[in-house]
Order: sequence, then structure tokens, then C-alpha cells
Amino acid sequence: QVPLVESGGGSVQAGGSLRLSCTASGSTYCMGWFRQAPGKEREGVALSHGDDDTTYTDSVKGRFTISRDSAKRTVYLQMNSLTVEDTAVYYCAGALWRCQLTAASMDYWGKGTLVTISS
Repeated sequence: QVPLVESGGGSVQAGGSLRLSCTASGSTYCMGWFRQAPGKEREGVALSHGDDDTTYTDSVKGRFTISRDSAKRTVYLQMNSLTVEDTAVYYCAGALWRCQLTAASMDYWGKGTLVTISS
């Protein structure tokens, strides 16, 4: 019902930066980013709530920034000071209403974009 399309993934060296973008075809109250590394569970990374509040998982606080352009139905994830531990497939997600840093709280998902950090 609300397709999400991510872009901006790629390979960068540790300490570098990368910016992910996600565009939704319809309105969502909450949008966010999740990631999944091989052998790991899908992890909530950052959320942008409809009231402009944001939520981050502890491991990315101070390094990642989530923002959104409501007119363009686009959410961004600016990732700085990247480390090898940030390597994962990053998924954009949206919720019709309130959301949390749990996959079950989301209603719509993008197909994912791979982020690889090399040492």
C-alpha cells in the first residue's frame, strides 16, 4: 500500500560518512531505519516521529542523524564516523501511527540497501 524505496548504500572506509534516502509513495506518521547483519536479528536504528521527535539506538547516538522532508515524503539517515560494526543491510520502514525500535511496530518496508564499511 505504501512502497518505500531506499538509495544511498555503498562501500566506504571506516571513519567515513554515508547518507541514505528513502521515499514513500504515501503518507506515514512515523518513518525509520532498521538494519540487519548476517546472523543477527533486525535492529532498529533510528526513528522520525510525526511530531518531529527522534529516537536512536544507543550504538549510533552522536554519529547518525535522521531527518525528513515531509513535502517530498522522504526520510534521510546521515551516518558519520562509520565503523565496521555498522556493516549491514539497511531497511527503510514506515508506520501508519506510532512506532518503536522494533520491527513489529512497522507497517511498510523497503527492500533494503547494503552498507559495507571497510577497515
